Amino acid sequence: MEQVTEDRVLDGRVVLRQPARGYRAGLDAALLAAACDAAPGARVLEAGCGAGAALLAAAVRRPETSFVGVERDSAAAALARENAVLNGVQARVEVIEADVAQPFVRLGLTPFDAAMANPPFFDDAGALRGPSAEKRAAWMADDGLAAWIGFLSKAVREGGTLTLIHRADRLADILGLLAPKAGSFQVRPVHPHADEPAKRVLVRAIKTGKAPLKLLPGLVLHERGGAKHTPEVEAILRGEAALGWA
Repeated sequence: MEQVTEDRVLDGRVVLRQPARGYRAGLDAALLAAACDAAPGARVLEAGCGAGAALLAAAVRRPETSFVGVERDSAAAALARENAVLNGVQARVEVIEADVAQPFVRLGLTPFDAAMANPPFFDDAGALRGPSAEKRAAWMADDGLAAWIGFLSKAVREGGTLTLIHRADRLADILGLLAPKAGSFQVRPVHPHADEPAKRVLVRAIKTGKAPLKLLPGLVLHERGGAKHTPEVEAILRGEAALGWA
């Protein structure tokens, strides 16, 4: 059995068992969970939930909301289910072993009120030095970003929300792929430092939304010479603040 570690996130409120090697949850998962703004009673899907870092953090943040995680890797899906039990949320957090490359309709589920994802950052094997075998599935989108966004678009009802975190240099691709089915875009850049370009973007869209695009104030992760994270980010990581939308 693959070696796992037991970590705590969200200021210790979430116990997370995850692989000791390979892809391990980090800041992107925490920001995605904080950006989930589903209302009480809503149903939320996460595509590619891995061991459940974002899924469980979002569930703990929103105790009156139910979640379904979709994960194609059987070991990761098993860990996510185990983590749901460890955190006492198994009654409203379900994990399904499935691939986003398959049509959403094959899951046999009704469309959700919201969907979220942290898709693999690369879909061109020539774009980066090959990742280790343990990290490949998390870094490389075998079926491309289009498959992920197509799956998310089908997974939500009309008027439902889609939320993603991804590389800032793919923003045009994300908006272009979402545009045929969604609108009312909101974009929040994520900057390593205040004087550096954004490396990540959080994108929120509404299926069939028609409102103009909104570019929100950027989130700055670090202060030079200061603490590891800015006070705003530290509050998000501790679960004391969320990433709200306009």
